[in-house]
Amino acid sequence: MAQVKVYGRRDVWAGRQREVSDLVQSCLVSAWGLPQEKRFHRFLLLDEDDFICPGRSDKYLIIEVICFTGRSDYAKRALIREIYAKSGYEPEDVEITIIEMPQTNWGIRGVPANELTLSYEVEV
Repeated sequence: MAQVKVYGRRDVWAGRQREVSDLVQSCLVSAWGLPQEKRFHRFLLLDEDDFICPGRSDKYLIIEVICFTGRSDYAKRALIREIYAKSGYEPEDVEITIIEMPQTNWGIRGVPANELTLSYEVEV
């Protein structure tokens, strides 16, 4: 399981959510083996005054991936590298954060996530 939050400026990224979502999902599928249909993305587009990021361009994006613990450092680095490689965006304009938590901290479909049978591997 992974949930993605993308933060950026509304005047730059509004209307481009599908582009960014497709990019991130393709990288999650390739690097972590997530099923294509497991796409849980949210876009938090902010006005210029609400997105303070000194030294960054107006195209600056923060990509936050929230996921179960269990992926190796190699897998996390692979995801980060793949996003940078596939995006075509300036590396200075993209920051990626991976936030992990135990499956017991998630409630999905009425149960703690550690009680679910998943269709994909978490420990990669």
